[in-house]
Amino acid sequence: MPNLSTYQQALHSAQMLGLDRLDAQLLLLHALARPESDRAWLLAHGDDALDETTAAVFYAFALRRAADEPLAYIVGSKEFFGLTLKVDVRVLVPRPDTETLVEWMLEILRGRTSLTPPCILDLGTGSGAIALAVAHTLQTAGQAACITAVDASVDALAVASGNARALKLNLQFVLSNWFKKVGARFHIIASNPPYIASEDAHLAALKHEPLQALASGPDGLDDLRHIIENAPDYLEPGGWLVLEHGYNQSGAVRDLLTLRGFRLVQSRNDLAGIARCSGGQWAA
Repeated sequence: MPNLSTYQQALHSAQMLGLDRLDAQLLLLHALARPESDRAWLLAHGDDALDETTAAVFYAFALRRAADEPLAYIVGSKEFFGLTLKVDVRVLVPRPDTETLVEWMLEILRGRTSLTPPCILDLGTGSGAIALAVAHTLQTAGQAACITAVDASVDALAVASGNARALKLNLQFVLSNWFKKVGARFHIIASNPPYIASEDAHLAALKHEPLQALASGPDGLDDLRHIIENAPDYLEPGGWLVLEHGYNQSGAVRDLLTLRGFRLVQSRNDLAGIARCSGGQWAA
């Protein structure tokens, strides 16, 4: 192990491993048991001595990050829509792109005229990010809703339900392969399903995350097809299906929605201006 006798030397050693400066700072703060918001403090104390035990912990973190393990798995949490979610290897790391889907769901809810609480289904909930973000926003606004989060993985549901308890949010969690154990109808069905082609070269860079939550058939559309085909049986008249998908799949997903009979089919762009979510309204 290189010389890590000060905070600055520790950060330099991490950068020599190929880590960017922000990741190195966040890992050192985690090793020091200090919050991520203490980055300015860290810079001001660069010459402070780092004890051997903490240095060893930090360097182990840095080696994991250098091997492309997601930062969120190492520190054990990820910020999403203003919430701190616990994450580990049982679930995908929530991405900022998915906040586009949450914003769209909240926009749909704001447009409702009915006084009855909306029923919302999050398919393939993973860490619970989508369902919890919507639940927290509605609870903060004093609005009632019935939110169901579904996943086929017992491990994923354990993570999601743990996040719900930590955030004091009341959701229903269901162990189900997509709609198989779902028996109600909903005003919104949302999903960020697997959408990467099974032979896509990008999967190699995601080796630490669960493959079953990433890949979906030769063109990446298998799960999206299944959801679009079956969703009308679980939507209230006028209900919406909104889906996240790959950067180059918006046209294909809109075509699938239109062929299935959805109206007002459209896509929404992420912060980079890429169409990453598509959906439509079920009128039958």
